[in-house]
Amino acid sequence: MIDLEISEGVAFITLNAPATRNALNNELAAQFVAACDEADRDPSVGAAVIRGAGGTFCSGAERGHLDDVGRDPVEESRYESLGGIYRAFTRVGQLEVPSIAAVRGAAVGAGINLALATDLRIVAEDARLISGFLRIGLHPGGGHFGLLAGRAGAEAAAAAGIFGEEISGLRAVQLGLAWEALPSEQVEERAAELARRPARDPRLARKATASLRTELGPPRLPWPAALEVERGAQLWSLRRRAGQ
Repeated sequence: MIDLEISEGVAFITLNAPATRNALNNELAAQFVAACDEADRDPSVGAAVIRGAGGTFCSGAERGHLDDVGRDPVEESRYESLGGIYRAFTRVGQLEVPSIAAVRGAAVGAGINLALATDLRIVAEDARLISGFLRIGLHPGGGHFGLLAGRAGAEAAAAAGIFGEEISGLRAVQLGLAWEALPSEQVEERAAELARRPARDPRLARKATASLRTELGPPRLPWPAALEVERGAQLWSLRRRAGQ
């Protein structure tokens, strides 16, 4: 499930599915989108913190979900099903308020996309950012390369996305993928502290965030174009893995 708590003008959106290490499926993604919608509708909200319960940020898309899509990835309902996962992190990138990812534990595959969709990341020193697509026989999706390169450049996108380099929280800061790395137990409070600052003036926060994203927002391709560039190859890899 997705938990939404609003406190001091900050919307805390929590992936709370520890049994699957907060893996995304269509139901969870839809709840996540609904939580973002609710935060945007509330004029008292001036910032959002995205986090995961149970010491893990997000382990990516649920394996069973990917396997089902792979049986016939171009069949309409399965094609749309994969798009449902995409909508979770694209919706974060469209939040009207500034957003911070509080990353503890692992962010894998779509979980990296979710973290990079925010405006700022506070990570645990021992966090693990893992692209992970190629190691399970899948092409990356969701604009993965554009998000990585938009934050940390082409070298980082290739190292993580193609060559399987795992990125620690400390290394993420060095690469520009995160603002600050802290002991795990301090991550969420630091993210909340930062979020409370713009949250004091929600209208100004929303206007400033719109300007920030218009001027600087990743990925290098327009996000819808990046999604579609990767989608065909990802669908092919899903079908191949399913033995179709």
